[in-house]
Amino acid sequence: MEFSGGVGVVLEGVRASVAALDALEREDASLAAGLDVGFGVGTGVGAGVDVLQRRYEIRLERLEVASRLEAQLAGVKARDVADAVGFQKAMTPPDASVQDRTYGQMSVVEEIAGVLTISSAAAGALVEQSRRICSLPLVFQALSAGTMSWQHARVVADETEGLDAVGAAALVAHFFDPDAPDPARGAAPGELVPSRFRAKVRGWRERHHPESIEKRHAKGVADRRMEYTPDRDGMAWVSLYLPGDTACAIWNRTTATARGLQGPDEPRTLSQLRPDIAASLLLGAVQASGEGSTGTAPGTQGVTGIGKVPAPRADVLVTVPVFALLGLTDEPAVLDGFGPIPASMARKLVAGGAESFYRVLVDPRDGAPLEIGRKNYRLTGSIKRWIRLRDAQCTFPGCTNKTPDNETDHLQAWEHGGTTNVSNLAQLCRKHHRLKHHSQWAPGPATSKDPPGWTSPTGRFYKPDQQDSEPTHWPPGTWPPPLQWAAPRECQCLAASLENLPQWEPDDDGTSIDPSDLSPDDPLWAELLATPLALSSQG
Repeated sequence: MEFSGGVGVVLEGVRASVAALDALEREDASLAAGLDVGFGVGTGVGAGVDVLQRRYEIRLERLEVASRLEAQLAGVKARDVADAVGFQKAMTPPDASVQDRTYGQMSVVEEIAGVLTISSAAAGALVEQSRRICSLPLVFQALSAGTMSWQHARVVADETEGLDAVGAAALVAHFFDPDAPDPARGAAPGELVPSRFRAKVRGWRERHHPESIEKRHAKGVADRRMEYTPDRDGMAWVSLYLPGDTACAIWNRTTATARGLQGPDEPRTLSQLRPDIAASLLLGAVQASGEGSTGTAPGTQGVTGIGKVPAPRADVLVTVPVFALLGLTDEPAVLDGFGPIPASMARKLVAGGAESFYRVLVDPRDGAPLEIGRKNYRLTGSIKRWIRLRDAQCTFPGCTNKTPDNETDHLQAWEHGGTTNVSNLAQLCRKHHRLKHHSQWAPGPATSKDPPGWTSPTGRFYKPDQQDSEPTHWPPGTWPPPLQWAAPRECQCLAASLENLPQWEPDDDGTSIDPSDLSPDDPLWAELLATPLALSSQG
């Protein structure tokens, strides 16, 4: 067993980062000296340079190098933690009892806690995370090179927990190996804020986990609970551990209600309104129904349906593979603002009559969206829902705002020739919408499938956070060859939405229809769009 492999390379990177910081500090000192002589523009060293602008850029560059150095030092720490545990295990006699081995492991964890001045629990978590990270070479290399932070590495450690070696290796290859069969698209792991990276990793894990999401969800439902934690300053936390669709509906409903209450005469912020609304709904329902009751505990008589969750009313997109919607597979669906959900939950949401849930079907060949179910033909509403589906959140670098009331903005302004189509629109939260129009932050181009990247005022380009679409799972015993797919008659509404159908003529067996043979006015389209899907009761 090698205990120290890789530390030498990491330390070389550390020395290079320290040297880069030193060089930037010397340049800054020279510019500062020149600034004392000539205000604004250097007159000595760096003559002709906008000194204030350059010193501003140096601060950003130093932050960048310092961040890389922090990651490299985290790599050194992780390797040393893993090696310390390895040395302790190697020093344990082969014939040692289970008790001696257990206390030996406890001892090294306690010593690591003492050296780092952290709790035993924190040291134990660090040991487990370090061992997992160091067992995944591509992850450890990225951390040691400083291309991603310790927080990113922890995401991988957390999300590979419970996976076997093969599953963990596949997850790591998808996100860290550009030569993998199906590498992740868009920005590299270290270019995404940790929460965005976790969402992408978790989405991939849910789709590829060896145990179906249906089984894992059933376990989670059994563990649902409510927790109460007193806090300082006379405050407390109340947390609910619920199925994802219920939690998402609660959040969206309180947000929508809070938005409706805001106005010139409402002093409370959105953050203050949400808990006030939730408390009012909970306490108001119980207290009002319990008034005047006798012989029972207050608030228990006359409470009808208190344990039933009302149908969600928020405008939410449910992206579901067509075969999962039909009950032929259990491939996960995606709930807008939440992430992967079991197919049974998606079928329940779509079939349950929740008026504000919009079904999004995807192409069985590549996972691309095909069509958004709708109750009307208003173009503006359809485009906005499509942008929400494509972007998933505010597209500004690092923003994680996924609320349904993000704004749809023209990337190229209408007055400057911009058009109103999905390739010139993007989702922005209110804060970053205003920033775009009052600063030099500039969005790049978008496509029908990918959101825009962004360029900062100093010229740094931030890649877009692209979603990882995958071909859907085909039911056992069916024929999935992607380039020879002829859509059955009942699925023409899906195939017709594809932008670039393959140029081939299928064999006419009397059961398939070539979409190119149908005119846009063919009554078949109206008939199929008006026909509800026959949903399976499975799940």
